[in-house]
Formats: sequence, structure tokens, C-alpha cells
Amino acid sequence: MTDLKLLSTLVLSAALSATFTSSQAQQVAQPEDPALKIYRETPRKVNDLVHTKLDVRFDYKKRYMYGKEWVTLKPHFYPTDTLRLDAKGMDLKTIAVVKNGKNVPLKFTYQDSLTVAIKLDKVYRNNESYTVYIDYTAKPNELKVKGSAAINDAKGLYFINPDGTEKDKPIQIWTQGETESSSAWFPTIDKPSQKTTEEISMTVLSKYVTLSNGKLVSQKNNADGTRTDTWKQDLPHSPYLFMMAVGDFKIFKDKWRNKEVNYYLEPKYAPYAKEIFGMTPEAIEFYSKTLGVDYPWYKYSQIVVRDYVSGAMENTSATLHGAYVQGTHRELLDAYYDDGRSTIVHELFHQWFGDYVTAESWSNLTVNESFANFSETLWAEHKYGHDVADEHNYIDMQNYFRSPDGRTKNLVRFHYVDKEDVFDVVTYQKGGRILNMLRNYLGNEAFYKGLNIYLTTNAFKNGEAQQLRLALEQASGLDLNWFFNQWYYGAGHPILDISYKWDDATKTQTVYLQQSQDGQIFKLPMAIDIYTGGKKTRHKVWMNNQNDTLTFKLDSKPDLVNVDGDKILLTKKTDHKTLQEFAFQYFNAPLYLDRLEAINAAADKQSEKDAQKVLIAALNDKYYGLRDKAIRTIKLDNDAIRNAAQPILARLAQTDDNTLVQAQAIAALGSLKASGNMNLFKQALSRQSYAVQGAALNAINLLDPALAMNLAKNYEADNKGGLTAAMMNVYATSGTDAQWTFVYKQFDEAAPQAKYNALDKFSAMAGRVQKPEYAQQGISQIKDFGIKYKPQGIADPAIKFITDIKEKRAQMHDDATVKVADDAIKQINDAK
Repeated sequence: MTDLKLLSTLVLSAALSATFTSSQAQQVAQPEDPALKIYRETPRKVNDLVHTKLDVRFDYKKRYMYGKEWVTLKPHFYPTDTLRLDAKGMDLKTIAVVKNGKNVPLKFTYQDSLTVAIKLDKVYRNNESYTVYIDYTAKPNELKVKGSAAINDAKGLYFINPDGTEKDKPIQIWTQGETESSSAWFPTIDKPSQKTTEEISMTVLSKYVTLSNGKLVSQKNNADGTRTDTWKQDLPHSPYLFMMAVGDFKIFKDKWRNKEVNYYLEPKYAPYAKEIFGMTPEAIEFYSKTLGVDYPWYKYSQIVVRDYVSGAMENTSATLHGAYVQGTHRELLDAYYDDGRSTIVHELFHQWFGDYVTAESWSNLTVNESFANFSETLWAEHKYGHDVADEHNYIDMQNYFRSPDGRTKNLVRFHYVDKEDVFDVVTYQKGGRILNMLRNYLGNEAFYKGLNIYLTTNAFKNGEAQQLRLALEQASGLDLNWFFNQWYYGAGHPILDISYKWDDATKTQTVYLQQSQDGQIFKLPMAIDIYTGGKKTRHKVWMNNQNDTLTFKLDSKPDLVNVDGDKILLTKKTDHKTLQEFAFQYFNAPLYLDRLEAINAAADKQSEKDAQKVLIAALNDKYYGLRDKAIRTIKLDNDAIRNAAQPILARLAQTDDNTLVQAQAIAALGSLKASGNMNLFKQALSRQSYAVQGAALNAINLLDPALAMNLAKNYEADNKGGLTAAMMNVYATSGTDAQWTFVYKQFDEAAPQAKYNALDKFSAMAGRVQKPEYAQQGISQIKDFGIKYKPQGIADPAIKFITDIKEKRAQMHDDATVKVADDAIKQINDAK
């Protein structure tokens, strides 16, 4: 499953973390749920899946799937004459055991519509297999099930626009199995500890394309205008990794070595397939060599679908992506590593960690998701360099820190309310950061050898954190119980205070380290780099206690003492360096975080020369992320900074090789409201980048709103991303009812994060339009948004903005809309 920052609901949650800390604090203070005291054991194995054969067809009108299944099993160890299968919300018509090619009916009980208890025809022993035939109907739209933070729905099988009534939306069918939703479309033992081979035959309209796990072994045209495609997966995998997809997709065929690598896209995005997914063969090669285990499956396909309930899903050999990953050339100009590229490699790495070796239970989800999160850092280092990887890692760490209760949860979690709860920032972002620390501690060679041992030992089986520990210990020869006990089986993180003292008389540098967090005290191996006389000396040290004092004999006072020289520790820290020392750090220490820390230190002291020196230099930093950060940090009301920055900003706005830096520079220049920059802004409107165009339009709007209104109309037929947001800003500020249809459509179709970002402008326009029905449309949109994402904290801002609209409509004597607003607020408050 995709890492959480790319899930719209969780990106939204992160955006709200600073805004709604009081309500989140209340959540943390709630009494502990009694369910947290229940030990979540790995489900016992009575029967083992061996092979699953399905024959399915679809009823678009009813949203049903008609299925026939032949599931082969054997007792795990003890003899048994019973079988229990997960089967959610189905009509079970026939259940029989297959004997000599004939179906012998079996008695079964299916009272809870979740699992079916089957009485077998005899007692079977674990050297005997048997095949059960099931004729059934899956009714996913009638199933009431709970999703999670990572997966916002759990009905397993999805009919998208099945009646074709939604304009500009394709007709599709796709499945989503994780966590235990495959049993909503075929009876199975829906646990990650099960492994089975698979064969699926799908009968579909002949105009449609199909995709499933494994190899397409046959296609048969039928007399009624349908076609039956049969897919076979000959290597065992877990039921939650089964998948189907049906629809009008164009297939771009690529390859890695002698294996198929295919990309399934909506026809309008097919010309950009290579631009979207083209790095895949290189990534397969990189991961295969790094792990010493070649990509293990027959093929690797990636498909993009509409209305997906998560970010992406690592179905074995057939990853499914949400629509956000696809784009035109112009959209992709503004898409950098964290805008979908990281998800592509995240899901690919799951083909080893998650699919090839699967978590024994959801308690050990870390051996799936933490690795996939960590893989994003590996690829970033390999493809884009350490600055991109370090920024990616840092953002993940901050997302974990922002979680109100992340510090209370173990990485391996045997107590939880619901299995969906383990899909969180601890399993993903914190877990990936922990693996990065472990790699740093062991060194690349030992670390990857350990991963190879783990994968080869447990191939096509299951694993958990203890097996990972043993594999890494076997590779390195080091005891790692201390590391796993504190990071995997303990909660929280160190809160580190670092201070310094130089004694000139004794030529002694003292470093004081203090951990101030509640809970456990962490053992922290780290590097301390000391810069003196133009040289850097590295010291490897351990912090073992709550308070440690380190001393270093030096020839002269150091220019810089850089604690955690690799910037690898998962820690909140307060570092009492002087501004001068941070300035030295910016110009001499090599890493992204070295420079970022210096920029942050300079941010609040912009009247000082050292701060100005850092910030102006950072405008020219080698890494675009820090150039962008510097632009957003500088205060242009400071004369010295403005005079030094303006020519640099003008150059960045026109010639930087990163479109987001160009856009940020234009935004900074726009904030000056200097008419001399108007030509620069107008020229920027002709760029291909939507982000640059949007920044330019916003800048023009600050200088000449009437001109911006006229210019915005030119882009109504072709706008995305930053340009769309800018047009909504211009229209919401100066537009009339004539522009409402455009604004409403853009808001309606926006992704959740974009909706949240546009709430203030959208609500302002809804309050101002003349037609009451337009205002009511706006209220309805905000209400629906607030209800859908109430668990993520959207209810409060939704109510606030609806209240703002209500007050404005009351001033306009629009009583009907005031009533609609009151009703909307009530619906949000009443929503569960």
C-alpha cells in the first residue's frame, strides 16, 4: 500500500495538524480503548490454501459479480473435517467437494454474512488435499464495512461509473484486497499468513482490456460479444494481493531483461506512458542488484484507475495506482519525486517486501510497509542524489512527529483496536526512518546482505521482525536485540538537547547531550564531526544515558561541532549552536539537513549579517528544494535582503532549471507589487509549466486585478495545478456569477488536499455570488467535504466556512440560503 503522505486523506490530516492541535490533544487525552488490552495473535492455521481458481462475470446494472470458485486446500497439521472461509456479504448458492470430477454437496452455515462454516465430507489429514466448489454472487455495494486511514473503503470490488452516466469518467472495474477485502469478491482464508497459487477467468465485453496477477494464458471470444481472459499466477502469494481490473485502457509495452513490463492508462494519457512510468525497468534492475534477488514474478504491470480508495496497491505483479499518478507532459513538468514518483518505486519494492515475503500478521506490517517507505529513500539516492533522499527522509520524520499519538505506538504492535489502525505514520514514516538508521549503523554491505538472507530464507512464505533481526545478525555478526527492543518493540523517540562549552585554558571542547522525553531512554550511536583549522575530524560515539557529557582535546577552538554528523537520528533536537556556527555549517558541512538547519537558524535573525549571508547564498543552493525554502524564508521588507535578493529572484524566475523554484521566485517578486516586474510576469504566462503560469497570474492580480481577470479567461480550456488555483483565486476575488460555474467545477473535481487549500477562496465567492442557488451549491460542496473527511479534522473548518457564507447571505437577506447553511452545519455535527 502506498506510503501515507500520498494518500489524500492523510496528506489532509498532516496539513491540519498545526491548525487543530487542541482537538487532537483532546483525542490523545481520551481514555484508553479496552480493545488495546487484547493481544492480537496471528490467526491459527487449521487449513492451508493451495490453489484458487475463479471464473467470474459482471453485472454492471446490479453492481454484482457472479462467481464460480474451485479452492484447493489441505489441513495445516492436525486432521480436520471442517473448513471456515471468509466470505463477506455474498449469496452462496452451492458449496460442494469435488470428487472424481463431480460436485458432492456439503452442509454449511452462513449466518453472519462474513464467514462460512463448511462441514467436509470426511476427516482430512495434512498429506491430503481437497477441492471445494462454490457458486456465489458477490454484492460489494451492499456490503457495510470499515476502511482505514490508508484505505478509505473496504468493499473489495468496485464498479466505476457502471451505467456510463458520469460524463468524462471511464467505465471501470477494479479490486482492492488489503487488508482483508478480497473475501468480498471470492471466498478464501483472508489472512496474510496464507499463500496460494491462482487462476482467474474473467468474462467481459470484448471492447475492454483486463489485467490480473501473473500471465495472460488465453483469450476466448464468445458469441455474445464478450471475451473470456484467463490469467494464471503459478507462484504462491497471499489472498489480499489478488487483483482484477477491467476497462478501456491503452497498454504501453516495456520490458526488463526478458520480462514484460506494461503500463495501463486511460487513452488520453497513453502518449505520456513512458514519461509517467518509464523509470520502472531501471528501478527493477536497481532493486534486483541491491537485494541480490532478481525480480521474482512473471511480469510487472502498472494500471491507473479512477476513484481509487487509496494511493496505490502492490498487487503481485500488477500494481494499481490512483489517478493522481498520471498526467500530461505539462503536468509532469511540475511533478517531482514526492508527486507520484516515490509511490511508483514504493509499490515496486513491495514485490519483494510484502509479496515475495509477506508479513506473518498485521502486527508485523512493518516488514511490508516500512521497507516500501525506506525504498523511496534508496531510489532517491540512486537516481536523484542525496539531497533529494535526505529531504524525503526529513519530511517523513516531520510527518511522524506531527502525529498526535505516534509517540505512544510500538512499531511491531500486538495490541490494537482494529487491524486497519496499524496503517499509520509509525509503520510507514517512522519505520522507514528506523531502517535508514539501521543501514547507517551496519553499513550498506552488511545491511543488504542481511536483507538478502531474509528474502531468500523466507521466499514465498511469511516473515516478521524477529526473522529480520536474525538475518541482519547473521550477516553482520552483531547483536541487534538492543536496536529492535527500543525501535521495534518500544514506542516514542528521543528528544535531544545539545549544548557546548569551550575551555580555552585546557583546550577542551565539551558536548552535553540530554534526552528529555517521557518513557524509555534510547541508546544512540552517532557521529560527531569537529571542524578545526580547515579540517574535519569524525568521532564515533554512543549516547547510552539520559545525560551524557563528551570531551574532546583540540589544538584550538573549533569552528563547528556537528552532532549527528550523518543527520540520521530519528530525534527531535534543540541544538544550541550560535548563528555564526550555523553559518559555518551551511558553507562547510555537506548534507541537506546541515544546510536546512542553517537556513532555519537564520530565518528569525534576518537583521544580522551572518543570517543574511546564509539566506542569500541559499537562493543559489545546489539543490532546488533549498532554493525554494530560501525564497519562502527571506523577508523582503528587509532592505539589505531585498536589494541582494531581487536580481537573484529575477534570474531564478526566468532561468532556474526547476519550475517550482521559478514559480516561487515569481511569487516572491509579486509580493513586492512592483510594476517594473509586470513584463517578467507576462512573459512567464507563456511558459509550459502550470505552476509558473499560476504564480505569474497571481502576481499580475496583485498589480492589476482587472487585467488578471481578463487574462484568466484565456486559460479556462487548459489549466491544471497551480494555474487552476490561481484562476480560482482571481475569480474568487474579482469574479461574478459568470465565473461561478468554472470555480464550482474545479472545486468539485479537485483532490482532497487541493479542496482544503481552496476552501477560503471558494467559500468567499459562495458568499458573494448573486444567485442563491450558487451559494447553496457552495455550501453543499463544503458540507460533503466536511462529512467525508470528518475523521481527519475537516468538520471544524467546514463549519467555519459555511458559517462565514451564512453571515454574508444574511446580510444579503438570502433567507433560503441561511436555512441551507444551518441544515448543513447540523448534518456535519450529526455525522458519525
